[in-house]
Amino acid sequence: MNLSVKKLYTIGGKKERKIIGLMSGTSLDGLDIALCICKGSGLDTDIKILKFLTVPYEKAFKDDVKSIFSKREADLQKICLLNALIGTIHGEMILKTLKAWNIEPQEVDLIASHGQTIYHAPKSLHGLADYPNATLQIGDGDHIAVKTGIITVSDFRQKHVAAGGEGAPLAVYGDYLLFSKLGENRIMLNIGGISNFTYLPGDLGFSEMFSTDIGPGNTLIDQYIQKYYSGLQYDENARLAKTGKINQELLGALLLHPFLDLPLPKTTGPELFNLDYLQKAQEISETLQLKNEDILATLCLFTSQVIVNALKSGFEQKELTVYVSGGGMHNPLIMQHLKDLLPNLHFYTTAELNINPDAKEAVLFALLANESVAGGDVNFGSSRKLPSVCMGKISMPN
Repeated sequence: MNLSVKKLYTIGGKKERKIIGLMSGTSLDGLDIALCICKGSGLDTDIKILKFLTVPYEKAFKDDVKSIFSKREADLQKICLLNALIGTIHGEMILKTLKAWNIEPQEVDLIASHGQTIYHAPKSLHGLADYPNATLQIGDGDHIAVKTGIITVSDFRQKHVAAGGEGAPLAVYGDYLLFSKLGENRIMLNIGGISNFTYLPGDLGFSEMFSTDIGPGNTLIDQYIQKYYSGLQYDENARLAKTGKINQELLGALLLHPFLDLPLPKTTGPELFNLDYLQKAQEISETLQLKNEDILATLCLFTSQVIVNALKSGFEQKELTVYVSGGGMHNPLIMQHLKDLLPNLHFYTTAELNINPDAKEAVLFALLANESVAGGDVNFGSSRKLPSVCMGKISMPN
């Protein structure tokens, strides 16, 4: 038997596994690295975060990725090169972080790498009858495995698409296994670049459970900051947006897109919600002369209103508890709008459930890798939106 395959077999049979979960989202702020202990699998999964760190990306690297990110026309050579480069850089980041934690690479059983999404193209967005749902993440798992010497599970979204899903959101799998609770209807709301949530019914049944994108989270705010405020990557604590005034005409135009009225579940990305979208909304609403701060204030309410509309349309007769994660939870304007517009709901972060909300997505990919190697017997029913499959491609270091 190949020694790496033998090692993988041994890892699958262990009582607990040390798994590094990696996440790099559409905000492109850095690489989330979560070192986890995973015990069991399926509904018996127990996961604990041992260490967590976000390693920021250098500007030159970030600009390189942005040159192909969410663009219908991109330099094919650059995509090819960045696929290798991102994998190599992520591997280097892991090794430096493990050294800072005084942990040897051979102590880690697996790496679970989400990769860097550069384009998301479900049929609902591309509209081409002869083509399937598709999504593309780069940052090759073989490069990570060879660089670190650690077996790497990567490219999770392709199996989801192949089995009939749209490749996103994948959080539903980990959310169900970690956070479902009998007697409590839970919304696991993630406000990243794109806002999404998982609905976990209190009866623990599969028939009503789903995960969906909603619309923009931080992506429009961050893109606007990076274009018009030199040296800033995001509006920390909504410092700039707090000085602006909400413009109702612009807000109304932003809310006009048909995607926002599509039934749940659905998926989207920065391919739709970007600065071109904002520009068109300003033209429609004749608000091209608005102050930057007024636009930022309006974008914060836009993010919140889209979330509110989705929750109101899908769960009018249900009592819900909302657990928030993602960068948007640190934006006080977004969170205050949510609480003001939904005064009957209770909002918490996933810290209440013993998971660092900043680390949640990286942890969920560690869980998916654990399922691929040690589990995979959870049946989510027959829904094509929620295929019962193990996800991830396995890369050996030798």
